Amino acid sequence: MSPSLTLDWTPVCALDRLDPDRGVAALVDGVQVAVFRAGGELYAVDNLDPVGGVYVMSRGIVGSRAGTPTLASPLHKQVYDLRTGRCLDLPGVALRRHEARCRDGLVEVRLRQEE
Repeated sequence: MSPSLTLDWTPVCALDRLDPDRGVAALVDGVQVAVFRAGGELYAVDNLDPVGGVYVMSRGIVGSRAGTPTLASPLHKQVYDLRTGRCLDLPGVALRRHEARCRDGLVEVRLRQEE
């Protein structure tokens, strides 16, 4: 099944409060998300580590692999593609990715829901 977007954008924080290559955790419509600014782009993924089963991805390590923006889990160091959520180390494992944007200086997130 393909994911669908919710209709509402939720303000998370001011863009200038989001340090480059550092994550913040936010509660968006009851879902914990991790939001990042990396390479001039905004990314949002579930804060739940799919391998460790705990909410820690906002504390992950931002980097890159072959030009791909990545996030390494702070627990077991699995590396995820921030653009797609796909784990680059474990086939079949992924973080749910959400839409993120900056509007009027505010970072906003719109959840992707599984259909």
